Amino acid sequence: MQAKPGRWLWALVAASAIVSIALMAMALEKQPLEGKIAVVNGSVITRADLDREVSRVRQRLVRMGKSLSDSQLREAEKKILESLINRELLYQESKAKGIQVEEAALNEQLKRLKERFPSEEEFKNTLIVMNLSKADIKSQIERDLTVQQFIDIQFAEKVTVSGKESKAYYDSHKDSFRQPEQVRASHILIKVEPQADGSKKAIARKKIEEIQKKVRKGEDFASLAKAFSQCPSSAKGGDLGYFGRGQMVKPFEEAAFALISGEVSGIIETRFGYHLIKVIEKKPKSTIGYEETKDKISQYIKQQKVQEQLNQYTEELKGKAKVERFLTEGQK
Repeated sequence: MQAKPGRWLWALVAASAIVSIALMAMALEKQPLEGKIAVVNGSVITRADLDREVSRVRQRLVRMGKSLSDSQLREAEKKILESLINRELLYQESKAKGIQVEEAALNEQLKRLKERFPSEEEFKNTLIVMNLSKADIKSQIERDLTVQQFIDIQFAEKVTVSGKESKAYYDSHKDSFRQPEQVRASHILIKVEPQADGSKKAIARKKIEEIQKKVRKGEDFASLAKAFSQCPSSAKGGDLGYFGRGQMVKPFEEAAFALISGEVSGIIETRFGYHLIKVIEKKPKSTIGYEETKDKISQYIKQQKVQEQLNQYTEELKGKAKVERFLTEGQK
């Protein structure tokens, strides 16, 4: 159960421009073909609009190590197109209701978007590659904020959740609030490929043994990680944060969970190389109490209620609208 306050566009506006534009990997996608893919009360949704949203979804799946088959991609396109149609209908309704977004709010969102990039130049270059202008981005932000404001006024502000409802949800979803045993650990890694020959492994082993001697002499583990570790976590002194079982490779996991807080492991070999592991803290299995999570539960239930009302509302809008679709099998 995850509640995300203020985001009522979960299914309908899942492809927020603020997020999709910030995904720099998307800039590497080939430029989509222009041309209308749907018309909603005279407003055109282009193939480019659809391809941007499809690209965003594909990039997210890539980061999760997943991909879409051709048939799954076709189904995803249909669903994403419906999401774009729903978003257009909501935008049209928002404007009809007189919803206006303040310039300050637009500029603040644009500023947040730019902050996702290393520099202003990088931001501008990405827009060039994607054949987008600053005005295009600002226009999309305006549309998203307009719809968001409409949903807040029309639905979110009118929905309430009682304490009885949130407690009933907690009692019937106890498993969702159970936390498994967790470990917070730091490590120092000296990389070596699994297929490396004996001499390369010996060199790597000698390096980790020399670091191990420094640890045993009392030198600061975090400082040694920053100086010698070949893992990106070295920038944080080797800190990997909290993790549960099944999140790390088996030898690493077994060593980490066997240690007590403050203890440093012997040399552990995994497919990544040789590690020294230091456990910072351990958390036993636990259950989050109702008082600790009741606000999040209430927000989650509210989100679900708003989404149900919104789904019904958009279906009513669609029933009264003139919607033409031009997406065909294999179209690109």
